[in-house]
Amino acid sequence: MIEAEPPEPDRIEGAPHPRMTQRLFGQVRAEAEFLAALAGNRLHHGWLITGPRGIGKATLAWRIARHLLAAPATGEAGLFGAPEPAQSLDVAPDHPVVRRMAALSEPRLFLLRRPTDEKGEKLRTEITVDEVRKLSSFFGLSAADGGRRVAIVDAADDLNTSAANALLKQLEEPPRGAVLLLVAHQPARVLPTIRSRCRTLRLQPLGADALHAALSAALGPDAPDPEAARTIAALAEGSVGTAVELALQDGVALYGRLVALMDAMPNAPRAPLIALAEEVASGGAKDPHRLRMILTLTDRLLVRLARTGAEGSPPPEALPQEGRILCRLSPDPAAGRKWADLTADITDRVRRGRAVNLDPATLLVDMLLRIDAAAGSSAQR
Repeated sequence: MIEAEPPEPDRIEGAPHPRMTQRLFGQVRAEAEFLAALAGNRLHHGWLITGPRGIGKATLAWRIARHLLAAPATGEAGLFGAPEPAQSLDVAPDHPVVRRMAALSEPRLFLLRRPTDEKGEKLRTEITVDEVRKLSSFFGLSAADGGRRVAIVDAADDLNTSAANALLKQLEEPPRGAVLLLVAHQPARVLPTIRSRCRTLRLQPLGADALHAALSAALGPDAPDPEAARTIAALAEGSVGTAVELALQDGVALYGRLVALMDAMPNAPRAPLIALAEEVASGGAKDPHRLRMILTLTDRLLVRLARTGAEGSPPPEALPQEGRILCRLSPDPAAGRKWADLTADITDRVRRGRAVNLDPATLLVDMLLRIDAAAGSSAQR
């Protein structure tokens, strides 16, 4: 019997893990900034890699780690003298460090992330202080070759208070040759004292071309056709992680059903509304990704409504006729503000509902009915 692999919190289901991803798209500036610091012998011991989810922060962290562990440290001379400054973070795929890191067996690398429960089946909701203590033990050991050691924290947002304070001690007194790479989706949630001891690398959402290239590289032959890719690009907002999830979770079709419901609002028929909620909820018991997908897409749709009212015109269409629907339901700035307020309200209600394990179908029906009611007061007559 083949045992199932344990879940990984820093991996998108169906896509390669960042440690297996050799190329990074759309983040040339951030890579160049790190390489300049390395070439100038200004390698900081702590780096905070920030930006929205899914734009390549973890991939960059793994690229930096591979480069640091595979290349001689600054000032180390080889047989033919000191090496020239690196022009990229690329490391040959057959390099021993690459193979060991892919197998999570590189002794000079420590990965700090949310652990699984005692059975190894479910992920814990946060990084605990016990995990950080393992990092302390790792740094307490001598490096096998006296060179660098690297720790990746993915993500720093997941540290609980005790864990964050324990990590702060590592940043305050870093061992010689140690580099800590902290991935942060929401840096404001990271302790200010941790932020102040790190140099920040800010990544930007990907442009359309880089997003398409990254999506094709991640999914290969399973990449969406050009028409679906256009819709995905409009909804992904520069996040290749979101784009991959949209492609793998049939996000285009699901978004189309949401837009069709919105087209019938206000006073949309209850039958298709309830049917969609029950279908997603029943699948959510077996596949929680689909429930998360409809919540993400609903949020995207509400944000696009708010933008339409605030800016006086819709964003580029994700689907045919979407612009007409957005303009009808959000015709002016006042309507845009109502949709923005509803977005915040629904986000809070969903968070509280999921915290108390509210029935997903009930949660979704309530959400869609609130949107229908809002359409009644916002739609152009």
